[in-house]
Amino acid sequence: MSLDAFAGLTHTVDDSGIAEVVMARPPVNALSIAGWQGIADLLRRLGADPAVRVVILSAEGRGYNAGVDIKEIHGAADAHAALIAVNRACAAAFTAVYECEVPVIAAVHGYCLGGGIGLVGNADVVIAADDASFGLPEVDRGALGAATHLARLVPQHLMRAMVYTGRRVPASDLARIGSVLEVVPRDRLRLAARAVAAEIAAKSPIAIRAAKQSLNGIDPVDVRKSYRFEQGFTFELTLAGVGNEQRAAFVDQGKKKG
Repeated sequence: MSLDAFAGLTHTVDDSGIAEVVMARPPVNALSIAGWQGIADLLRRLGADPAVRVVILSAEGRGYNAGVDIKEIHGAADAHAALIAVNRACAAAFTAVYECEVPVIAAVHGYCLGGGIGLVGNADVVIAADDASFGLPEVDRGALGAATHLARLVPQHLMRAMVYTGRRVPASDLARIGSVLEVVPRDRLRLAARAVAAEIAAKSPIAIRAAKQSLNGIDPVDVRKSYRFEQGFTFELTLAGVGNEQRAAFVDQGKKKG
């Protein structure tokens, strides 16, 4: 097992070629800049390893992913530099999931919010626990982004409603429209993800890698460009003062709860 405690990531690779990357950054799995960049670097490394046939991206704790660590940005000496760094790191992480040379299976439990949507939306297969829900509260955080990836999970009008309202959608709804392959009890999530991974790992690795390339090549939307376009509006909101206000309100609310 490899561990990067600072980034909140661990990973393993078994003899069948199934790699598992686990996010674990208490209390809510809101990843730091190092965490997002760590996902990008690790997935690229695993995808380039000929012994790896499929990657599972899972998490420990209360939920799958709560997005960006807003406290890190808000508390930075240079907030603009921190915002640039985290935006680049998120873009790198989402792209690494998409461009990973082997299929990526997202095993989702609890909440999947913000940047978590970027990871899951770019994954090849999604397996979810029955307690999983998906949401994009970016408007309430003074930012925009990952609607690109949400649009890969839900229809256009639902995606828009989710962005405007911040509402969450349960995994069962996504299963009905085919975005989630299976919904299973929480204690069976890892087993279910590994069962699908084993199906993939048993096939010709050359054919599977070719399939990943071919499927990416026929996508109607370039998710890398469209996400970077979205991120430009986060900078606009920050320059307009809205971003800082919303982030400060979020941090203050967290202090009151604590």
